[in-house]
Amino acid sequence: MRQFFQQSTRACVSLLAGLALAAGVAAQSFPSKPVTLMVPYPAGGLSDVMARTVNNSLAKHLGQPVIVENLGGASGAIAAQKVLNSPADGYSVFQGSPNELILAPLAIAAIKFKSEDFRLVQMVATAQIAFLARKDIPANSVDEFLEYARKAARDGRPLAFASVGPGSFYHLLGEHLSKLSNIPMLHVPYKGGAPAEQDLLAGQVDFFLAPYGKKYDELHKQGKLKVLAMLNSERLDSVKGHPAISESKGLKDFSFNIWTGYFVRKDTPEPVVQALYKAITEALGEPAVRAGFEANSLLIPKPLPLAAVGKAYADGTAQFRAIAKTINLEPQ
Repeated sequence: MRQFFQQSTRACVSLLAGLALAAGVAAQSFPSKPVTLMVPYPAGGLSDVMARTVNNSLAKHLGQPVIVENLGGASGAIAAQKVLNSPADGYSVFQGSPNELILAPLAIAAIKFKSEDFRLVQMVATAQIAFLARKDIPANSVDEFLEYARKAARDGRPLAFASVGPGSFYHLLGEHLSKLSNIPMLHVPYKGGAPAEQDLLAGQVDFFLAPYGKKYDELHKQGKLKVLAMLNSERLDSVKGHPAISESKGLKDFSFNIWTGYFVRKDTPEPVVQALYKAITEALGEPAVRAGFEANSLLIPKPLPLAAVGKAYADGTAQFRAIAKTINLEPQ
């Protein structure tokens, strides 16, 4: 019996060692097949544009195709959960932001994952936030908007604002604006930026605090919507035609932006993370990628060393959890 136990133990140790060796070999040969870049919103929005600006350059540096997959819903959490349900082998990369990984778990009770279940591989871009309003709203500045919104609320017709889902950054911004201005407003959630934008253009919602893209310049010029301001502390050259929120009287300190990064499961092998980090960082330096981001007024941050990426994610998590606390965000 003792001999049988010893043999079984040796067999288990050998099996575990073999599995560890196989995993190590697989990690060293990464990637040996196509990589999926999971975008947590429908096609057509800024997140989708970002992914399709990066994927071909990223494929070149990885030596394998990078396939963009769009999966919206639950403030991006459905796509995030799909990545968590996939093997921790680096072949499913999540294009995410505080929206999906930090705020959604705080707002949606059905979401069981935590931001700490993911590992940030590299920061990709920072999006400026635009204050968009429907074309026929009787306001051409932020202060005129606040005056109109206050009167509408007094008349029992509070203005409606769009977001990409409950608990999303854009939901929090709308609620924060309502609280700061002491004006009741109605939240209308969507599955992504594209359907929210469609309803704004159709006049179904009154305003949308949205990640800015160059297309809004044309829509503004065509009279299809209004860009009342950028949520910047000063006018930036890339959007100098629009006022900074700091130029308003009623919301001069209402300055925000949001970053996007590429994530994997936290238990992804270190050699795989290093390979992805190297390829992503090199892809972000490609002229075509930089030009595509700049065309959409996306700001490319200075690449962080891999050792500093984890701290940046932890700091971001603390910052956005604090914002959620200020509006008493509770899971629904």
